[in-house]
Amino acid sequence: MKTISFVLGALMTMSIVGCESHKQEQTITDSKFCLSDSMQKLITVDTSKLIQSNDELQLSGVISFDENKVVKIFPRSSGQILESKLSLGDKVNKGAVLAVIKSAEIAGNYADITSANADINIAKRQLDNQESLYKNGIASEKEYTEAKQNYEKAKAVKAKIESQLHINAGVNSNAGGTYSITSPINGYIVEKKVSEGNYIRPDMGDYLYTISDLQDVWVNANIYEIDIPKVKEGDHVEVKVLAYPDKVFDGVIQNLSEVLDPLNKTLKARIKLENAQRLLKPEMFAKIYVKSKSTHPLLAIPSKALIELNGKNYVVVYKNNCDMKIAEVDVAKTIGDQTYLNNGIATGDKVIVKNQLLIFQQLLNK
Repeated sequence: MKTISFVLGALMTMSIVGCESHKQEQTITDSKFCLSDSMQKLITVDTSKLIQSNDELQLSGVISFDENKVVKIFPRSSGQILESKLSLGDKVNKGAVLAVIKSAEIAGNYADITSANADINIAKRQLDNQESLYKNGIASEKEYTEAKQNYEKAKAVKAKIESQLHINAGVNSNAGGTYSITSPINGYIVEKKVSEGNYIRPDMGDYLYTISDLQDVWVNANIYEIDIPKVKEGDHVEVKVLAYPDKVFDGVIQNLSEVLDPLNKTLKARIKLENAQRLLKPEMFAKIYVKSKSTHPLLAIPSKALIELNGKNYVVVYKNNCDMKIAEVDVAKTIGDQTYLNNGIATGDKVIVKNQLLIFQQLLNK
């Protein structure tokens, strides 16, 4: 009888414990986290959507002047630089003197003109004399014709020397043998290869100055071999420079080189940018972001919706104030403020993009 009473007591005890456990389990299962009115005002929700994503490739490069819109200044005649007061980067107006050069060749041209003038005077006196003799019947017509031809030849010789002087020295020269090199356009000195005291010769084949208006500039970007298939002419690019980190300059790849640079083993891409405000300066370092369309759309959400924990990425999916869940997502790529997903949520799902970490913690602790 005692044994039966003990068994009944044990069964009753187990029943009571079982009921308590079931009630506790039911309470945990049925518990929900709901947003309070104040919390609702703190969050922002956005919707995931399929969009045609952009592939982005980052390149490095350097700003340079537009080679098609520059003037390279070569010496007209050999000589020594007497003056070269302008420096690299200086602004110049059309007609401004860039350098003054003293040239023996120019001095020789002026001496030849003096000699040509003397020959003309002599030929003119002979012509006048022969004309008078011819009219008086003393000289023959042949002698008069020869005198006239000699006079015309003397004038032709002078004209030839003057043409040579104009070619060799331009309009700014003098009998002392000096001539000036002037700027043919308004712009800026972007290259300078001479200084006072230098001796120059036209047969050296090198220019003295390069002048550009800098209204347009080139960006020479470097493409490594592994990235060559990812870039093509016509691709849209965004260019940034250190001087203006928050400013984006839009451009298009105009040309791709057909050979690699032998020094750094990269392919050169040329991008033309408008530079009306002249913010971009030659030799500035630039970062180039190449944008190209992907072959298929991807599911995209705002990048700020992501929550990273233990090497994994999560978002908080929102249905209503009492129906939210944590979803692990597989990130395909992040470009700017958009993150593209391989999987984890469906198109049209709403995700919390502001103060989502607070909700995330509440859901974890639920």
